[in-house]
Amino acid sequence: MEKFSVFVNNVDSLVWSMVLVVLCLGVGLYLSIRLRFPQIRLMKEMIHLLMDKEESESGITPFQAFATTVGARVGMGNIAGVASAIFYGGPGSVFWMWMIAAIGAASAFVESALGQAYKVKNPDGEFSGGPAYYIEKGLKCKPYAILFAIVAFLGPGFLMPGVQINSLVTVFEEAFSVNKILVGAICCVILGIVVYGSIKRIAQIAELLAPAMCAVYILAAVIILGLNITKLPGILKMIIQSAFGVHALLGGIVGSAVSWGVKRGIYSNEAGMGCGAIVSAAAECSHPAKQGLIQSFSIYVDTLFIGTATAMIVLLTGTFDVTDAAGNLLISQTGGLESGIKWTQHALISTFGTWSGKALAIIIVLFVFTSMTGYCYQAESNIRYLTGNSKKAVAIARAVFLAASFLGAIVNADAVWAMGDIGYGLMAWANIIAIAFLAPKAVEILRDYEKQKKSAKNPVFDPAKFGIKDETGAWNRKKDS
Repeated sequence: MEKFSVFVNNVDSLVWSMVLVVLCLGVGLYLSIRLRFPQIRLMKEMIHLLMDKEESESGITPFQAFATTVGARVGMGNIAGVASAIFYGGPGSVFWMWMIAAIGAASAFVESALGQAYKVKNPDGEFSGGPAYYIEKGLKCKPYAILFAIVAFLGPGFLMPGVQINSLVTVFEEAFSVNKILVGAICCVILGIVVYGSIKRIAQIAELLAPAMCAVYILAAVIILGLNITKLPGILKMIIQSAFGVHALLGGIVGSAVSWGVKRGIYSNEAGMGCGAIVSAAAECSHPAKQGLIQSFSIYVDTLFIGTATAMIVLLTGTFDVTDAAGNLLISQTGGLESGIKWTQHALISTFGTWSGKALAIIIVLFVFTSMTGYCYQAESNIRYLTGNSKKAVAIARAVFLAASFLGAIVNADAVWAMGDIGYGLMAWANIIAIAFLAPKAVEILRDYEKQKKSAKNPVFDPAKFGIKDETGAWNRKKDS
């Protein structure tokens, strides 16, 4: 196991080199400029679209797609991931998480709008799409599309699920003193019951759970903020100073702050990875830009709300340590407590009492549950692409997913997190380059949407206008005016 852990950590370092960090930031900034920062200037429109009651017979509703992607994004990356970023990159990593969220919202718009524009309608009436589809049809490169689909199955389907289960069994062991393997087995049985349903069932569950779990967690953070409000200026100062290498103790790890902030920010919100585009394509809406804007807003919910909530919980309560690249502790305050989910758990216990540790365990179930169902859908969507909607292949993919999930209960945390990082990193490499090349198409789509809005119309998408062939009739719908 030790050799395996060393191996996956070495692969993780190779995949997540500074080149990928710069690429994610650079492409996000490039797309923001090309699109004239829609993540800022169209904020009001995002909220309006989120409240839209547009119904769907063939796909899921725009809000269900939003809830499903929020559910998939909001998981251990927002809790254990933020804590690990602070441990390895210092509080400055939180600033760079904010930056990748603000910039990455443009990447989320592009990939989700493209996922909608190039979606296909399956024989069962549901929609499929995502990077594999827009790479094949938009970039006209089938081998590249196949490569992405393989990577996108390996990531959500095999490499990433263990992180969620590992954190869940860890927090349950701490709160209730129950056996990790037993908890992992029970979780996988429940997951199996759900994931063998359709995307509509997953969407309905996510629509119900996602807002509730986010609200409860944010409320806990707000209470902690209120109780420690006098510490806030000092914490914000530490975040900014360490982000730019001018903090007295943490100035020497500014590179780690940037790297871990971007790395864990993307792990948290998945902007630029293509995950959101896969779920977005399943939604039925009148114009791709609608889903693109909704998914941009989901980045804010994930990182600026949930991720920041975790950062405030651990930083304001002083439940964090910071280490340098050599493993030397620069800040030591937890008494050697393992970084990750236990930081948040102990921060809550120190504030609210032991009952809050158990309450967090229940909340974690919701975080993990919605993340895992989202992962499964993303994995099987790409299996459908690779195998031409083979039911046998989808069934095998689900079995692999459940087996990989159970591994999270028996493999050590370092190896599990490294595997998850590899999965996210490979998807980011494959997708971020594709959306950079397809930026002109995304610009055309957004301009068309805004032009129709200015004419007081409900924007309707005509794929032929953009040179997109709609062989399956995915866009054959009654056009509203």
